[in-house]
Amino acid sequence: MDLFKLGIAGLAITLPIVIWDLFSKRPRGKQDPHGSWVQTAWLVMLVCAFGLMLKVTGFSEILLAASMLTGLVVLWDWLRRRGRTADPNESAWLEISKSFFPVILVVFVVRSFLFEPFKIPSGSMIPTLRVGDFILVNKYDYGIRLPVTNHAFIPVHLPQRGEVMVFKYPEDPSTDYIKRVVGLPGDVVTYRDKRLTINGESVPTRPDGTFGDVENALNYATFDRYQEQLGSHDHAIITLGAQPPVFVSQVRDFPDRAACQYSEEGFSCKVPAGHYFMMGDNRDRSSDSRYWGFVPEDNIVGRAVLVWMNFQDFKRIGTMIR
Repeated sequence: MDLFKLGIAGLAITLPIVIWDLFSKRPRGKQDPHGSWVQTAWLVMLVCAFGLMLKVTGFSEILLAASMLTGLVVLWDWLRRRGRTADPNESAWLEISKSFFPVILVVFVVRSFLFEPFKIPSGSMIPTLRVGDFILVNKYDYGIRLPVTNHAFIPVHLPQRGEVMVFKYPEDPSTDYIKRVVGLPGDVVTYRDKRLTINGESVPTRPDGTFGDVENALNYATFDRYQEQLGSHDHAIITLGAQPPVFVSQVRDFPDRAACQYSEEGFSCKVPAGHYFMMGDNRDRSSDSRYWGFVPEDNIVGRAVLVWMNFQDFKRIGTMIR
């Protein structure tokens, strides 16, 4: 089903009803014989409008706009009837605004400053995260950030090596990515022969058997599994022994590309100030910083902390992300 066409159809049906409601001289409130379906038309129109807005802007921007719009309506209503009791014959748009404002405001505050849910769409973080995992992201651990601009105005903690971080994809900030923090500002990250070195020191790894890609039966592969110690984080990674550490032909011309040197054996990058180098735990099936570059500090969304749902594997519910 084409949701865009469905949204357009919903607006086409409900907009004439909403316009008629605004200019109609009929009785309002409980005396209105058309009250229930007019209110339904308002709700459908708002849902369709916000759904179509997602095509051109982000969910955070829509929540901010909805909070401000409904808040202004509530403030206007309060100012116009100060000292008077509530009007039992309120218009549908006024009643909806007053009902939804506190809900939208709470969702906006929680999602912008505290926690935000995400769904894992790809296998780049296998075995730590699986396709279909619904995760919870801590939004305040890396600083309280301004909505929309995402700039941290109250610093809290800086990202540390080994943490799993959600961030806005540098090539398309409307898309969220999730990877592991490998390099901090100023670090020299080297990855040769499937072994990671940071600032000249080899990252401790130990063999941990094999891993079968059972989630992708049509392209089944057996990976080498390792336990890697990045900072204070002991986590699993997987590699394909026959695959090179980087496909040099797929490396793009990203900002500060000159800070990296590539060869068939691997690469070495010096992380610029205010940026981070990210890699997936599924090292050979991850589009990450080795291909599209460094993540600016203002692109940070938050730290992944918990798997709260997976409809294909209920045993993953409650899994802490390390």
